[in-house]
Amino acid sequence: MFLELGQRPDEAGPPINGPAAYPEHVTARLTAEAEQITARYPDARSALLPLLHLVQAEDGCLTPAGIGFCAALLDLTDAEVTAVATFYSMYRRTPTGDYLVGVCTNTLCAIMGGDAILDALQEHLDIHAGETTADGRVTLEHIECNAACDYAPVVMVNWEFYDNQTPSSARDLVDGLRGGTPPAPTRGAPLCTFRETARTLAGLTDPHTPGGVPGAATLAGLHEARKRGMSAPEAGPVS
Repeated sequence: MFLELGQRPDEAGPPINGPAAYPEHVTARLTAEAEQITARYPDARSALLPLLHLVQAEDGCLTPAGIGFCAALLDLTDAEVTAVATFYSMYRRTPTGDYLVGVCTNTLCAIMGGDAILDALQEHLDIHAGETTADGRVTLEHIECNAACDYAPVVMVNWEFYDNQTPSSARDLVDGLRGGTPPAPTRGAPLCTFRETARTLAGLTDPHTPGGVPGAATLAGLHEARKRGMSAPEAGPVS
């Protein structure tokens, strides 16, 4: 069996398109919500990242209207905001479906079947990575490591974990997403839509949700170390 490892070519990074400005009533609503966010920071400019999530929740991706809103609010130029926004992969440049399905294709997940899962989903959904299904429900992408190697291969939906996946279980997962019966994540917070997730990342929803307890695979090394009487060395003085 020949298994080719390595990063898949990145999907194209298209320019940010869409409306140039928001209607007045949308601007007023976003301004009120933005004030809640900026009030948490001694310097309002420090709120740029959550504000980008706020406008992404409005549009489903970044638009010139969202970029301009953030720039005006923080006394920045559109170019300064765009430079930050395009650096981070969590800010989308194209319209995103209700569920952003990311298949990890980094080394361990690839060895465990991540590439096969991505290929199966592309065929099953009849789209390529970076595209959205015609019904607007699912956007598919390949992703780099999300620090979940202990449960490889991993599929993430709106950044919630679905562990130990196979091509078959991944197909069932996206069918549930499209059919209105999304399966619960393996661990972590309950699943919500992409725009709801963006509002959470902006700090506008209750972050105290159930889940988040490490699983057995995550703690296996710690338990084994304790059985063997192993411990981390004491920290020395900082020079």
